[in-house]
Amino acid sequence: MDLKLNWSVQKFTELNVHELYEILRLRSEVFVVEQNCIFPDMDNKDQLCEHLSGWRGGALFAYARIVPPGISYQYASIGRVVVSQDGRGEKLGKELLHVAIDRITGVYGQVPIRIGAQLYLKAFYESFGFVQTSDVYPEDGIDHIEMTIKAQENEM
Repeated sequence: MDLKLNWSVQKFTELNVHELYEILRLRSEVFVVEQNCIFPDMDNKDQLCEHLSGWRGGALFAYARIVPPGISYQYASIGRVVVSQDGRGEKLGKELLHVAIDRITGVYGQVPIRIGAQLYLKAFYESFGFVQTSDVYPEDGIDHIEMTIKAQENEM
């Protein structure tokens, strides 16, 4: 896969003030403003996670939070998956998921990965091998489902 972005993976304590600001700004722009959700984005999980950031020309285009097992779910998970408006239509979401899954596999081995996905993105996540593992539930005014990819399926 040819990467369109320059990727970095950092622990919370490795983020500088500029990087943290850009991450929180992007998450706020999309999850709070664009999706019109009032929710506590800063949930005290960031300090326990790795932060996967995709940059181009000094601008943050894509981001995901790599959550260790036992924090959100029994399994490792990917959260706060977001692509900036400027990056949409470039398949950066697919690149982001590939890099995130590769990171989890590199750190934890061939393990299941669970996500809480917005329902309208179900087909997108299914294209990576995720399967729905819960009923639809409302979260912050948006229908969500839990999805899991089995260990043997997440090889890229």
